[in-house]
Amino acid sequence: MRAAVLTQFGAPLTVRQVPDPAPGGGEVLVEVLAACVAPYAAEVFSGRRKYPLVPPVVPGIGGVGRVVHAGPDATRLRPGDLVWCDCTVRSRDDALTPDIALQGWSSRGEGGARLARHLHDGSFAELMRVPTENVYPLPAAAGQDPARWAALGLHVIPYGGLLAGALAAGETLLVSGATGNLGSSAVAVALAMGAGRVVAPGRNRAALGLLADRFGARVRPVPLTGDEAGDRAAMSAAGEGPIDLVIDLLPPGAPASVARTAAMTVREYGRVVLMGGVGMLGGEDLALPYPWLMRNSVTVRGRWMYPRTANVGIIRLLASGALDLGPERVRSFGLDAVNEAVAYAAAHGGPFERTVLTPQAR
Repeated sequence: MRAAVLTQFGAPLTVRQVPDPAPGGGEVLVEVLAACVAPYAAEVFSGRRKYPLVPPVVPGIGGVGRVVHAGPDATRLRPGDLVWCDCTVRSRDDALTPDIALQGWSSRGEGGARLARHLHDGSFAELMRVPTENVYPLPAAAGQDPARWAALGLHVIPYGGLLAGALAAGETLLVSGATGNLGSSAVAVALAMGAGRVVAPGRNRAALGLLADRFGARVRPVPLTGDEAGDRAAMSAAGEGPIDLVIDLLPPGAPASVARTAAMTVREYGRVVLMGGVGMLGGEDLALPYPWLMRNSVTVRGRWMYPRTANVGIIRLLASGALDLGPERVRSFGLDAVNEAVAYAAAHGGPFERTVLTPQAR
């Protein structure tokens, strides 16, 4: 098969022939139709993000595809089925604290590294080997535009965070990092889940305007100034009442002060979910005040990625139309143009902009 290979950090991806993956027990072989290219992919491939990838590796974080072969443990999947391949692989020998790897992308700890060595390659290829439990049937409608549906790999991340924060219908949510690729997704997903109001702070006024135009009065944009007290007051006022939940999706380059300012708008007994990359490249600690947390009974929870059940939930939201992919701007690239796709994604990482690799297109 043909695949895009990262031969070393800092070098362009190389498209070449590699052996077809050989699925073992408990694995499915999938023909990859569409895989999203993350806006920060260039930072990963350059080595700037210091991800624990081990070149040579076929990168890629999940995708839409068709089943080529399913093993004996697959009781419902059949060759030809249209499916979503989830990149979040969990170890099977510890149900309480499973090790985790993002297939073809990242991992956590030594256990995650062992998983990554076994399921080394991702979706920037014509074929992909995937654990059976990571393959989810898609509705027939997804087959009409697989590139558009590949965005569910992005939307499922904030969806997992909102599930962790127990977002309830009618509640007020604040999305820290709302103008980014993941943050704008959180706005859309929260509204699809029934949020009554979403406070959307950010510095990019054009992106804030885009959110307001798309979603109307349920979204309350807040231009940030960098003054912590003033920004906190503006975000609280935009909620027009208690802010029940804050989700942080800021990237690694964002200062901790921005995340802290947003978190401290939450109401007494409110919840804060941390999903972004603040501090992962160094910098100051988040440093939420102990007395404020304790006296206000605030719950703070970290959430890396999402539970397996979130895949089913996000597919249902998309299939029902509650989460609409129609307005998203999708640009597709064939496998031979993978480096062009990576550069394009880096330059087009705003709200609802999607860059997709289509390995089967010639």
